[in-house]
Amino acid sequence: MTNAKPNHKPNNPNFASGPCAKRPGWSLAALEHAMLGRSHRAPAPKQRLTEVIDLSHQLLEMPADWRVAIVPGSDTGAVEMAMWSLLGPLPVDVLSFETFSTTWAVDAVKQLKLPNTRVLDAPFGELPDLTQINPDHDLVLAWNGTTSGARMPNGCVIAPDRKGLVICDATSAAFAMELPWDKLDAVTWSWQKALGGEAAHGMLALSPRAVARLESHTPAWPMPKVFRLTSGGKLNEALFRGDTLNTPSMLCVEDALDGLRWAQSLGGLKALIARSEANLATIAAWEAGSTWARFLVENPAIRSSTAICLRIVAPWFQALDLPSQTRAAKRMTALLEQETVAFDIAFYRDAPPGLRIWGGATIETSDIAALLPWLDWAHDMVHAELTVPA
Repeated sequence: MTNAKPNHKPNNPNFASGPCAKRPGWSLAALEHAMLGRSHRAPAPKQRLTEVIDLSHQLLEMPADWRVAIVPGSDTGAVEMAMWSLLGPLPVDVLSFETFSTTWAVDAVKQLKLPNTRVLDAPFGELPDLTQINPDHDLVLAWNGTTSGARMPNGCVIAPDRKGLVICDATSAAFAMELPWDKLDAVTWSWQKALGGEAAHGMLALSPRAVARLESHTPAWPMPKVFRLTSGGKLNEALFRGDTLNTPSMLCVEDALDGLRWAQSLGGLKALIARSEANLATIAAWEAGSTWARFLVENPAIRSSTAICLRIVAPWFQALDLPSQTRAAKRMTALLEQETVAFDIAFYRDAPPGLRIWGGATIETSDIAALLPWLDWAHDMVHAELTVPA
């Protein structure tokens, strides 16, 4: 144990899991051409919105026949739009294994009150029994658990000849992980995650199967205007060409474009994935030699490369009751913030006490490497504070 401070700090201390760090080298100059004071319906601003759609489609390497729209309410709005619009005709399976996937289960059961809904659940750090997924049911899942650090290992558990639709919350997976588009039907993400855009705007991508459901199924419940994807029983095609259901921020649009163009300049999706996986590998090498930290997700095959969650296994910490563990973990993060080493890396409020470090592509691996000795320092400081004789 040592209380000596490391000599080197990360160049960028922003390791929050949302909103996430800006791309390396970002400055306000990236926004100087934003079309402020303009109508989003005018040709030039609308072209910017269309470029967000087209670049997202291209960078995520989705099939040509998929449609993409900008929607209100960040990823939350996009997921709920998909659920409220598409669910109802078939029984539903919902995978619940962390905070947001549990939210979608609650929506299905308590808000939409869908009959024949099965919630397949698992504790933080694990995935549900994926063999229980019924291909004749609709399926709602999070590809990556933002608050637990568990991710789907692949799409093999989803039947390619399935009867049901798959609604996938991919907000902390898109632009950092491979998504099996042939196994998915409605995929959502937000600007404020993997590419570090400003918040409030969501993205919704639909397969031809999802479009067919929209045009053949009328939900039994009233649909708010900001959820309406169809008009007269047909898909509202304008939404997928840059029209929006509410007024978007053109400042946020410019920022989203900056992130997308940066990703394109790196070489696209494979380069983004490689950067994120390098961040995970750096933490994994440190974790293997740590005496006090372990991944919350024990199985490497389902361990996230973006929302990297750590638990504290030191005997002194494990001897504390849960409220004391919570205070100790938060004290560690407060020390790191005071030193301007790491901001916002506390565990999510209903996750086990520990640390959560964003490892998406906008995070430099050199900054991850610089952070790790500081984690040891913060751990040792809090341990010393709790064991100093009165």
